[in-house]
Amino acid sequence: MLSSSSSKPPTQQLLQSADLISQGAEAKVYKAYLRQVSTSGLVTDHGAVLEALEPVLLKYRFHKHYRHPSLDASLTRQRIAGEARALMRCMRSGVTVPGIRMVDVNEGVLGIEWIDGKSVRQLLPGGAELEDISELEEADEMDEIHENGTADPIADYGVSRDALMDMIGVEIAKMHLADIIHGDLTTSNMMLRKQTSDLVLIDFGLAYHSTLVEDKAVDLYVLERAFASTHPDSEPLFAGVLSAYEKRMRKHWLPIKKRLDDVRLRGRKRSMVG
Repeated sequence: MLSSSSSKPPTQQLLQSADLISQGAEAKVYKAYLRQVSTSGLVTDHGAVLEALEPVLLKYRFHKHYRHPSLDASLTRQRIAGEARALMRCMRSGVTVPGIRMVDVNEGVLGIEWIDGKSVRQLLPGGAELEDISELEEADEMDEIHENGTADPIADYGVSRDALMDMIGVEIAKMHLADIIHGDLTTSNMMLRKQTSDLVLIDFGLAYHSTLVEDKAVDLYVLERAFASTHPDSEPLFAGVLSAYEKRMRKHWLPIKKRLDDVRLRGRKRSMVG
């Protein structure tokens, strides 16, 4: 709960009360709660309007001391605003992404909807995430389930593996039709929502606007490499993604397919050179 008497800016107060989830070189990620006034008109016995606490994910781009302060502030504002713009453009185009809850470019904070579910990486064989020590036991359990074939965690969400690949292809196609390039398409940056079993694309920190076929092909190639490096025997899975993508892209697919073949060839040549 925030204290109105504190001398700290409201965003800093919110961060102080939030739970740190992860930290990278560019940003820290927190889980926090925002006050949400009831829209149902419900009041307490004393006449006060009921409020709910909505969970949100806060992405905090902290200050980089190795940069000049003015440059650091400028880059932080640009990146927070750019990620928010990409999310807004996706939402307007029907791409399933987290809703925006707050933007503070001066403090370097973007607050988005908290998605209750699991990443696609966690749900597919070989991809249980070990980034958080607290998830180690759960990840081992997930891998054991996959290896023994006793259960498919995707089935708990009421969808099949093929249906999940279709959803991935459709969401990426909608994003590319809106000329948004994700920049970091991996199975870690896709989540299956628990309540509705829909696929949500997340983490648009590297996203940008582009109409270039090359950029869309590279986006797909990055995802293809992520499948290959993270999930064993993933060729049929990615083929399902591309099939759904092709159907949604229609006439736009052929030039992207040709460029994707070129990008793959360049990637193989780089691998051979070392």
